[in-house]
Amino acid sequence: MPTVLDSLNDGLHRAFAEDERVLLLGEDILDPYGGAFKVPRGLATRYPDRVFTSPVSEAGLAGVAGGLALRGLKPVVEIMFGDFLMLAADQILNSLTKFGWMYGGPLDVPLVIRTPMGGRRGYGPTHSQTIEKHFLGVPGLAVLAPAALGDPGALLADAILRDPGPVLFVENKLLYLEPVRGAAHLPEFELEAHTLPGDYAPAYSLRIAGAPPPTLTLASYGYAAELARRAALQLAYEHEVFAEVLVPTRISFPGNAFFDDLLIPALRQTGRLLAVEEGTRPLGWAAEVLARAAEALGPQLRAAGRVAAADTPIPASTPMERAALPQIEDIVAAAVKMMRL
Repeated sequence: MPTVLDSLNDGLHRAFAEDERVLLLGEDILDPYGGAFKVPRGLATRYPDRVFTSPVSEAGLAGVAGGLALRGLKPVVEIMFGDFLMLAADQILNSLTKFGWMYGGPLDVPLVIRTPMGGRRGYGPTHSQTIEKHFLGVPGLAVLAPAALGDPGALLADAILRDPGPVLFVENKLLYLEPVRGAAHLPEFELEAHTLPGDYAPAYSLRIAGAPPPTLTLASYGYAAELARRAALQLAYEHEVFAEVLVPTRISFPGNAFFDDLLIPALRQTGRLLAVEEGTRPLGWAAEVLARAAEALGPQLRAAGRVAAADTPIPASTPMERAALPQIEDIVAAAVKMMRL
């Protein structure tokens, strides 16, 4: 069974093969090393004139990519660790997402910034963070996050080839070695992929196969969605709580149909929402999901809560890192408590 890493690598190769305007820029991405997490492996060998290794300058990478995109190319930037996105934030916030507004548009900036994100590998406080929440509400920026469901490589290829950009593509590190699961690989679940109106980034729903209608909605993305899926099994087998897990791959908020077309209808049935993310608890994706659900449903939303990381830096110590990050047992405990409301 291919892994998420395999799928993303295949997606890059597909994009390069389909459009000669696709380029890759990043640090240490040339073969045989092929990048810190090996997603771009093989590209430099097959397309030596279209893969460019760079100095350690995230701001420079984003700026050069923006110029290439304005000239009609389709650059892909790899930021080696998502922690260092803030070094490119000025280019993202004040240039790449605003060119169309400032120069009279329509003006496409078709570029994708890929980056690994997240902890659970003992890399310590400056290489383990989940910081995409700082970019989720930026007008003009799409933020995508693959899960171990469907075809992550197709999501990446579509972002490169179809999106007018710019796109931030967040890849959780622990997802890389997870097998990509379709319905045939999840016999305990009924898996559905939802292609939302006007969007190429699918959202997924998982229900326990043969179970009664769900009484709880779990919403999550990335690797946290894998924890939510496993928690749903534990809730069903040990507590007879049947949850539906909703997993969007588009997590930014401008123009996101996930809420109106999938989440809100699900909540009209269950009345309970537990949002799960790996980022720190305050002002994150889960907080926005809960706020939008409360605005849409009012008193129909009987209970709402979130499970997220502690509001601290990520420790390097394995036991301390585990305590700081959300775990399956945290999701189960929060869900059981919510069912009493």
